Amino acid sequence: MSHNQLANKEFFVDQLVHIDENIKELTNLYISSTPVDERRKHFFSLYVLELEELLKQNQKNNVISFFPKVFIGTKVTVMYEDDHETEDYVICFPEQSDPDNGFISFLSPVGRQLLLRKIGEQLLLKVPTGELSVSIKEISFAGDWLENKERQSKEA
Repeated sequence: MSHNQLANKEFFVDQLVHIDENIKELTNLYISSTPVDERRKHFFSLYVLELEELLKQNQKNNVISFFPKVFIGTKVTVMYEDDHETEDYVICFPEQSDPDNGFISFLSPVGRQLLLRKIGEQLLLKVPTGELSVSIKEISFAGDWLENKERQSKEA
């Protein structure tokens, strides 16, 4: 297990600080990237409450080993119901986004729809070509993926 895996609680505490310190910019990005009919009142407040609850449930643990929901910094495996194929997405902040490599912003159309979804949950994922029936198969901490991505971007 890498140091990053062991530091995952710190990762999510840092995320709360990042959201708090950048709430105006993040809210503006949310409003500009989300169609009016899809906007959720108190989007960030709801997310922060869910994240705080996750940390509270794991306060006695050094790491979070089970993620019941999709959070920023997690890798989510979705299964497309039509062909039973799976695909992994790492949900990240906009500046870490790299859709060609599976890193999608939590503010992107797909990222927004996956955020806070539960393992086993089925949903109709709205995409430019229509709707896809998917289910959430697995959720895990994506620290290693994010760490590798940051290293690659620094080397480039």
